[in-house]
Amino acid sequence: MDENEHSSTWQTQARNEAGADDAQMADTIVTTIDPQSQQQQNPTDIEQQQQQHEHDESRSVAQDSSVDLADTLPPSDYYYHRADDDDADSALGDDDRASSTRSLTESVFNYEYENGRRYHAFRAGAYPLPNDELEQSRMDMQHHIYLLMLGGELYRAPLDAAHLRRALDVGCGTGLWAIDFADMHPDTHVTATDLSSIQPSWVPPNLHFEIDDAEGGDWMFSEPFDYIHIRSMAGSIGNWPQLLQRAYDNLEPGGWIELAEFETWASTDDNSLPLDSAYHEYQVRLGEAAAVFGKEMNVAPQIRGLVCDAGFENVKEDIWKCPLSPWPQDPRLKELATYMNLQMMESIEPYSLALFSRVLKWDNNRIQSLLAYVRQDLRNLNYHMYSKMCVSPTAFIQKSYDESMLILFAGTAYMPRNHMPPSEIGDK
Repeated sequence: MDENEHSSTWQTQARNEAGADDAQMADTIVTTIDPQSQQQQNPTDIEQQQQQHEHDESRSVAQDSSVDLADTLPPSDYYYHRADDDDADSALGDDDRASSTRSLTESVFNYEYENGRRYHAFRAGAYPLPNDELEQSRMDMQHHIYLLMLGGELYRAPLDAAHLRRALDVGCGTGLWAIDFADMHPDTHVTATDLSSIQPSWVPPNLHFEIDDAEGGDWMFSEPFDYIHIRSMAGSIGNWPQLLQRAYDNLEPGGWIELAEFETWASTDDNSLPLDSAYHEYQVRLGEAAAVFGKEMNVAPQIRGLVCDAGFENVKEDIWKCPLSPWPQDPRLKELATYMNLQMMESIEPYSLALFSRVLKWDNNRIQSLLAYVRQDLRNLNYHMYSKMCVSPTAFIQKSYDESMLILFAGTAYMPRNHMPPSEIGDK
């Protein structure tokens, strides 16, 4: 889109304000990320605060000499182990795991800093979002939103705990989902992978984390999994068919894969979001930058088709609407929307900062100016924006040349699609 094709309301206002001196411009254009406050800050101040927040080592409990480490451990009646124990991997039976996906080296922690945010070092540049404390807090809040959307459940797939030996969480982030899942299924060996080592040190004994790139090469796990969980990977994956093929190849016959994504682009049922709004401009620019970067940002609408194309069967997709601001009257939706609004206020910068600066070549002041107006749109309750959350629990049906072979899932008989009599094969 040509920047000069139209003159939007927010752009006109920004140009008018640009005639003021720098201090006045900073006071009128750039706002904070707090949705409850109208206090405004200079972009430079925001960046300095983020840097100070990131480098303030005294905030770490592990490094605070005034805190007894024993006070930070889980209750004594619930055993956790250190994720970096030397015997953790061997105890869990993955001795033959490829060292490229198991070993931690000093280089993993040589983080890169850009525009006041911290980014991963392993496979540097592969993932456009930061991994600093601000981003970790946002991911934790997003985990809470998923729980609210799913009624407190961690997953939708009809898992059989008695036959759930191994589970994999791809792109685990801070590890909250994996920890909760491991707690829920103590007899299941849970593996969780991510590009960044930002997970807690004390975890359930049946869980271990690995620094790995899901797109970095063939998966080298020692055994296949009964359940694979992939969530919030929009903007992270360049080749979704390849990722799902690897998941397919590493899933036990009769196993399940579950994907969960929010649509990146906001929707309205009443066209209340103007096309010349800052939020719409943000979405257009983010889509352009992500396309050049080579990683699809709005992948949620494609999930069902992608998993079907990968060869999975019994594909089920659940879709829910999640308001982006507390405009609904329903108390439950308003509570959900309040959390989502806070998460959105925090997410628009990490999703766009690297892409706008590296791909669009915008300077930080220009980025922060647009984001300030985007936050104003997120506070505007007249904009009835929502995002659709798509969850696809999908079964992998065992391939067999025996046409009499039926596999039961949730009380329903399925025959491998490729081996159905031609007269019984129809569109699904």
